[in-house]
Amino acid sequence: MRWPFPSRDLDRRAFLKTSAAALVAARCDVSRSGREVGGVLVGGGLASLRSATAWINSPALTEASVKGKVVLVQFWTFTCVNWLRTLPYVRAWAERYRGPGLVVIGIHTPEFSIEHDVANVQRATAEMKIEYPVAVDNDYSIWQGFSNQYWPALYLLDGNGSVRYTHFGEGAYGESERAIQQLLTESHARGVGSELTKVEPRGAEVAADWPNVKSPESYVGYAKTEGFASPGGAAPDRQRMYALPSALPLNHWALEGDWTMTSEFIRLHEPDGRIEYCFHARDLNLVMGPPANARPVRFRVLLDGRPPGAAHGFDVDEQGTGVANEQRLFQLIRQPQPIVDRVCRIEFLDPGLEAYVFTFG
Repeated sequence: MRWPFPSRDLDRRAFLKTSAAALVAARCDVSRSGREVGGVLVGGGLASLRSATAWINSPALTEASVKGKVVLVQFWTFTCVNWLRTLPYVRAWAERYRGPGLVVIGIHTPEFSIEHDVANVQRATAEMKIEYPVAVDNDYSIWQGFSNQYWPALYLLDGNGSVRYTHFGEGAYGESERAIQQLLTESHARGVGSELTKVEPRGAEVAADWPNVKSPESYVGYAKTEGFASPGGAAPDRQRMYALPSALPLNHWALEGDWTMTSEFIRLHEPDGRIEYCFHARDLNLVMGPPANARPVRFRVLLDGRPPGAAHGFDVDEQGTGVANEQRLFQLIRQPQPIVDRVCRIEFLDPGLEAYVFTFG
């Protein structure tokens, strides 16, 4: 999952390291149960909905407007691959249980600056076919109201506004749906049913191949980056020419061309810039795109120096060609078995590209 919000006292990377024994191959303990909790959340819970920056797909919802309803609240942010892999389930539950009275509310709390742009959130909501209400939480007020620390995080509340079930991270879909069914049944809803919803994810929504994920989420802004291997190191906030090293160890990355590395992202100034990353996972994703209102950026992906062929991701073809025309997560590689250490090179044919973080699956 995306770890505790970066500006809070809890550091996501420290959390990763201290939790390593429990994580096994995953970046979160997706096998742990949701927990039964009683009472309204300390900090405000549903009352904090009044602090939303904006609403998408719905007029503003309040604690009073959902009183008596079973409510599923999920915290998300549109570049988070861990959240994206839960989306097909939440989307399906929203549709299936709308009749029996379930209210699903997505709380979009941003991590990166691009996620503060309401237009980006509206676009992502439409492209991802999210039809349930979305509260834009740019001030983190709802996040704080729920005392939340994770993306994604699911809270299930009964008609009295009491939190009855939570789950943080991916997985436990059957358990979560059983909790929905239980609360709806308790509320005397009709047509709930007992079978589990069949979901067929596609693209970046497909569950990670956790046993083969040996590369961690990797930021490329200097504030959080690790494993940067271009000779001479990073030049924070300065435009400079970078070069690739002769070899990349596993989980290291490098730049070639005219770039600026900021605390949050890297920006390409001239055509023919490159990024290389040595990784071990089935999927390689990169959050990237041109700035708002800028021209699209053409790119080409190579895997160990060759077109990816059958290993191409959802956002490129077999030759590795693609176009970044908006700021979002791009799936560049989805390789078949066997999974081994590989070097992915992304060549950008146009200037203006900004990149934020590599994720894996």
